[in-house]
Amino acid sequence: MTVSDAPISKSLILAWDRVKLQLQQYLKKRGVAGDAEFHNFVRPISLFSVKDNEVSLSLPNAFMRDRVKERYGDFLLQLWRQETEQEIVEIDFIVDAEKEELTSQASSPGNAIVEKAGHFLSSNLLESQENSIKESSLNSHFLFENFIVDKPNEFAHACAKRVAEHPNSNGLNPLVLHGGVGLGKTHLMQAIGNAVFRESTKTVKYMTADTFMYQFTNSTRFGRQNDFKEELISVDLLMIDDVQFLIGKERTQEEFFNIFNALISAGKQIVLTTDKSPHNLTNFEDRVRSRLASGMIAALYETTYELRLSILQAKEEEAEIVFSEKVLEFLAHTITTNVRELEGAFNRLMAHATLMNRPITLEAAQDILKDMLRAHERIIGVDEIKKIVCDEWNVRLAQMNGKQRSNKIARPRQVAMYLSKILTRHSLPEIGKKFERDHTTVMHAITRIEQEMEKDPDFAEKVEQVQKMLKSGPSKI
Repeated sequence: MTVSDAPISKSLILAWDRVKLQLQQYLKKRGVAGDAEFHNFVRPISLFSVKDNEVSLSLPNAFMRDRVKERYGDFLLQLWRQETEQEIVEIDFIVDAEKEELTSQASSPGNAIVEKAGHFLSSNLLESQENSIKESSLNSHFLFENFIVDKPNEFAHACAKRVAEHPNSNGLNPLVLHGGVGLGKTHLMQAIGNAVFRESTKTVKYMTADTFMYQFTNSTRFGRQNDFKEELISVDLLMIDDVQFLIGKERTQEEFFNIFNALISAGKQIVLTTDKSPHNLTNFEDRVRSRLASGMIAALYETTYELRLSILQAKEEEAEIVFSEKVLEFLAHTITTNVRELEGAFNRLMAHATLMNRPITLEAAQDILKDMLRAHERIIGVDEIKKIVCDEWNVRLAQMNGKQRSNKIARPRQVAMYLSKILTRHSLPEIGKKFERDHTTVMHAITRIEQEMEKDPDFAEKVEQVQKMLKSGPSKI
């Protein structure tokens, strides 16, 4: 294709905005999954050129380009014709990395061009990058494009995207992602690494804390400690997963601290994950904990029903298999611990559907997953929630239903209402009766706690710890 040097007219830009709006309205009919699809795949599309009978649309990478072209290519062409009344023959989809090549029409003779992950790379550069990816230990399936974004993880996702696009940004180095097991920390961390590989020539190294300890111990044993350190401080982006496992390893923490300082001083980016906020890693050396807290701390919170349903719908589309809405909703309501368990349940149902060649009904899903579901059968009552919250916030049980409005009493009361909403099947009026309040007070409490959890990571972590205690402890209804 050729590209015109003439700028796109304002009327065509406005027409493209209307096309995107119509596609957004179309996707909204699919609910939360449609909103996620628009946010992740349609919003990033940009109008690149309009020439003769061809419109060129640009997307950040090949994965997104192929998905949009396959699912919405014909529909976008139809919408464009409606909005512009132009006799457009086709829509061409390109990736952002091709723009400069197409605009300049530059080509290097004798140097074969190969398409990979949204880039046109020389064959030598491609081979070099593939080798680098292997050396980096990254999982190529962990991408921003297949990370489902919703309230519990949207801030962490925004921080990760920013780091991927602009490493060593002010206030984002180091970036520490923290949260419970199976909430997406590793996926988000490795998405940063994969994005940096696609968009730059920077070197990336991903490793777990266990690997860090093992390699450090071996390097010390064989007198190659300097080689170990030099290798890590030579990279542009160092990512270490589950750094809480360095607790109690004094010599390893010392080496980690030295490497950390060397990278930060050199303007290199560090990304870490841990199971709790750095402030709560009490068994770390103070100087290490202080270093971890010196950049940006972003939490990934417990999944919501909406997020779990979106993840299942995305898995369904990826696997090209269709389950009934009742089955997906049942999974989203029942498997609430973490995303790994949720995906494990989905994969088990998919295997049964494929191998047995039969549809999965709700009854069949319950039977296939009965061993997993037993772990989620514990019934939690409002009275139990009130008692645990009172213990954690050091207030008397009688004060939960009292009239006191001081923050010392109101805050735990609101926490108890919030937990009652997400951990029980009671309606808002029923919860209100348990606290001698009406349902509007419960609604206000839930909103207030959600807002506080977004603003205060330590408070959010405490609420989540109480939630885990309630899920795992014996019932006291």
